[in-house]
Amino acid sequence: MEGLASEPSPPNGSEPWLTPGVRGIGAASLLADLGHEIPTALLPSFLTSTLGAPAVALGVIEGTADGLAGVARFAGGPLADDPHRRGSAALGGYTATAVLTAAIGATTATWQVAVLRTGGWVARGLRVPARNALLADVVPTSAYGRAYGFERAMDNLGAVGGPLLALALVVSVGVRTAILLSVIPGLLAVLAIVYAIRSVPRLEERERRKLRFQVRPVLRGQLGRLFVGVGAFELGNAAATLLILRATDLLDQERGHDRAVQIALLLYSGYNLAASVASLYGGRLGDQRGMVRVLALGVAAVLLSYTGFAVAGASVAFLALAFGLAGIGIGLVETAQHAAVAQLAPKRARGSAFGLLAATQSFGNLAASAIAGALWSLTSAGVAFLYLAGWMLLSLLALIWGARRGGGLSAP
Repeated sequence: MEGLASEPSPPNGSEPWLTPGVRGIGAASLLADLGHEIPTALLPSFLTSTLGAPAVALGVIEGTADGLAGVARFAGGPLADDPHRRGSAALGGYTATAVLTAAIGATTATWQVAVLRTGGWVARGLRVPARNALLADVVPTSAYGRAYGFERAMDNLGAVGGPLLALALVVSVGVRTAILLSVIPGLLAVLAIVYAIRSVPRLEERERRKLRFQVRPVLRGQLGRLFVGVGAFELGNAAATLLILRATDLLDQERGHDRAVQIALLLYSGYNLAASVASLYGGRLGDQRGMVRVLALGVAAVLLSYTGFAVAGASVAFLALAFGLAGIGIGLVETAQHAAVAQLAPKRARGSAFGLLAATQSFGNLAASAIAGALWSLTSAGVAFLYLAGWMLLSLLALIWGARRGGGLSAP
């Protein structure tokens, strides 16, 4: 699509894209994910075994937290539009997420967990547009793909390491203390984002901007057409827990439940590793060939993965391929989405663009998971995954339509 590829890069990619700011934001993403993945991994056991809450409490708490986090992501857009406020929004979001989620370890009642979990997730949502806008401030335009790919790779590595760290801590100190100790990587993430903020160029503009949602400028032209494809993708981008459940169900009869769960979790680790590698490669490819091309490749990979999950049997090799394709797809898509928005959004509305993207991701994922789960219960897992694959096909067609109107999948 014309204009969606980055500006021409110097020969051999000689521009210094791995700046101190990029390194700081990447480190913050890695450490923050390590921190909040520990309470996330241990929350089911903590609620049901430690506090004696029913299983439905977990669903209500997580659903409420995710829904309000989506609202917070959209609301964080206007904060991120203002260069004077985006650093404070990022810093406050990382700090509040670390403290509130770790404090769950000190709770004695289910309602306390609900308040802290929701508060932590709202703070996490508010910081997302600010972090993404900050990343665009500290890297050359020609290297947006590599910078956002690096950040996504660090985030996915945190998703791999967090549950493993949670397991090690539970064995050593127990569930409560493990959750409390999650504040350490969370606060280290705060230090990393402070380091990144100090790398942002000094502002020439002194006047603070009014806080307002800038949706119309974001949805015009090329970026508006891109959001059609992104929206369709997110409406089919279900939670990875559905992939784990599918693998567990398929392997259960032949291998037993415990062994099936272990294999499914290993496959999920492979998914996150694939996403990390794909993020790095996809960012470099996007800088060279255009972000919409990378986005389309990612959507196609997820389409193949969901189709595979729909027809899969109890073959570990086949399931590993399906998990790998899903991980590659999500790594490519997330990197391309962020880099394309950074390139195409008007500079004064960049925070709003990232807020709208984050809200689209959050609410789309929520709808995809809820509808797929209902179809799974009412019909079959195969029907649920074919439904999700249908949205991937619609997304791919929307991207092709938008590219034809704009001149192609990449700039000449």
